[in-house]
Amino acid sequence: MAYFVGITGASGVRLGVRLVETLIPIADVHLCITRSAYQVAMSEGVELSFSEGVFLWPEEALDAPVSSGSFRLKGCAIVPCSMGTMGRMASGVSSNLVERAADVALKERWPLILVPRETPLNAIHLKNMLSLCQAGAVILPPVLTYYHSPKMIEEMENFILGKILDHLGVEHALFRRWKGGD
Repeated sequence: MAYFVGITGASGVRLGVRLVETLIPIADVHLCITRSAYQVAMSEGVELSFSEGVFLWPEEALDAPVSSGSFRLKGCAIVPCSMGTMGRMASGVSSNLVERAADVALKERWPLILVPRETPLNAIHLKNMLSLCQAGAVILPPVLTYYHSPKMIEEMENFILGKILDHLGVEHALFRRWKGGD
């Protein structure tokens, strides 16, 4: 069982890193970090080093196994997903491995979770998101939640990570689920 994670050049690289760290104990992770993601990570003070269980691919590696639907994946997540990446994916452009892996996920009908990090959104962003949603992607912006009374940023991140894992079909205990009235 394997998952693909793409980390692109939008703020919130830490969410992508935490997702990879969460998936490593349960599955192989094929990872692509774009050049702009490395720049964002540096500016946000996020370390991009991973242990065993991660297959790290350069963004130019369009011959990587995840570029083909014959290589079976359980799902694909782009966290964070820059608006440039989203626009190219919405147009069917695969200029790098992240975009190609997303394209493969769509054509194979595997879960594709996109975590856009932009605010406010303009009409082009929204059209691209609608296009991708209609093609089968889940658009999962990292929206702040309050009903679970978070005290630290990690608790808010855990909620978003938990929602990503839910859509990938991965069991977790990262947040307390809503039970109504309690």
